[in-house]
Amino acid sequence: MNPQAMKQSLRQSIIAARQNLAAADRAAFSRAITARLAALAAYQSASTVLGYMSFGAEFESAAWVQQALLDNKQVLLPKVNRSSKQLDLYQISDLQQDLAPGAWDIAEPVPGRCRKVETLNEVDFILLPGVAFARDGARLGYGGGFYDKLLARMPHQPALAAAAFSMQLVADIPQEATDRKVEWLLTEHETIQCAAQH
Repeated sequence: MNPQAMKQSLRQSIIAARQNLAAADRAAFSRAITARLAALAAYQSASTVLGYMSFGAEFESAAWVQQALLDNKQVLLPKVNRSSKQLDLYQISDLQQDLAPGAWDIAEPVPGRCRKVETLNEVDFILLPGVAFARDGARLGYGGGFYDKLLARMPHQPALAAAAFSMQLVADIPQEATDRKVEWLLTEHETIQCAAQH
């Protein structure tokens, strides 16, 4: 099986397993992960953080985004730019007012209400979404390559973290040259410092 086929098979099995988590468990796990994220030194020292709005059965990221706003961080969220097939970043200040359903019905910043961030080196800390993760920091995304492209555009090395339920941890993920590993992996049970190589 080639790496792409292996990734697709792994993606399907983890997404299916994650869908089977009870909503109450998902909410409790998400609360535990949000607390771990807030306690992370790399997050606490960051002034500008990039998050994402969850969809489906993902870690429920809205509480963390709200926490970052309460912590007086500059909070950025991505919006899919359909023409460039890349992520544009916008600063938000209000989860209720500044977002609307966008690509794949994921909540995205409303450009008229939010400042578009042109200089990517503002970003100190990034919470990356993903389907599966390995303890060495390897990440399996949804296959669109949006975050790989975004990280490749960054002129610096912000701290990279990911939030996942422990059932999303796998032994091994096929890696390609463009794949970036995360430095921190937070589950409902543990904070894992990965041996991420820059």
